[in-house]
Amino acid sequence: MPTAITRDGVTLHHQTRGRGEPLLLLPGQSNSHHWWDGVREDFEEAGYRTTTFDYRGTGASDKPDLPYSTREFAADAVAVLDALGVRRAHVYGTSMGGRVAQWLAADHRDRVAALVLGCTSPGGEHGVERGYDVRKALSQPDRKAAGRTLLELMYTPAWLATHRGPYRTVGDPGMPAHARRRHLAASAEHDAWDALPRITAPTLVIHGTDDRFNPAANAPLLADRIPNATTHLVPGARHAYFEEFRETASPAVLDFLAPHRQLADR
Repeated sequence: MPTAITRDGVTLHHQTRGRGEPLLLLPGQSNSHHWWDGVREDFEEAGYRTTTFDYRGTGASDKPDLPYSTREFAADAVAVLDALGVRRAHVYGTSMGGRVAQWLAADHRDRVAALVLGCTSPGGEHGVERGYDVRKALSQPDRKAAGRTLLELMYTPAWLATHRGPYRTVGDPGMPAHARRRHLAASAEHDAWDALPRITAPTLVIHGTDDRFNPAANAPLLADRIPNATTHLVPGARHAYFEEFRETASPAVLDFLAPHRQLADR
């Protein structure tokens, strides 16, 4: 499997499929590249060369027991692009991946052609946090019940009734405990509010209207803060809108990217 070496010596495993303009897909917290398994072919069939990678702490990448941050994950993404020889890519990040994408687009503006931020938040005091009831349910001692809560935050009851798994968005089962803690802290400490106005890439903010895991009220905050950003809400969708509602979500992202083709490397 191809690897990239970060500036602090961490080995990251990355995966590229398809042909065409590069599209970097960034997964959510405590997840590996498998987060995107259910939908990445939508973009490959549309003529994009998709790249994913396992964050430090996940998948086949190194798992150092050191502090992580969303800004560091963005620098890791640059290391992957460098290893691939990609000067400029479209970037689509969801959940914590959207937080990482914010830093990537703000700190490395020349590397991002078009930007999609899905089900994410600016973080910090300006972000809208999930409700106390959600936090309590996720942290309850009964881990089986907590896991069921997470599934119900990701998907609607109708989808869960007809899809028995595997569920790709509820965490990398092979992560060590220290890496899970480091990922949780990185996402919780994210605050890109002051950096958002520096983003120059054309930006789409997309969110499910029924997302309680990361409330949809964050979408207009991001869109208002990022110059010339647009918003697309997916009616009835929860956190994993991109998977359950792929028949509407993927076309919405592709329609947004279409005018910005030729801006990324081939």
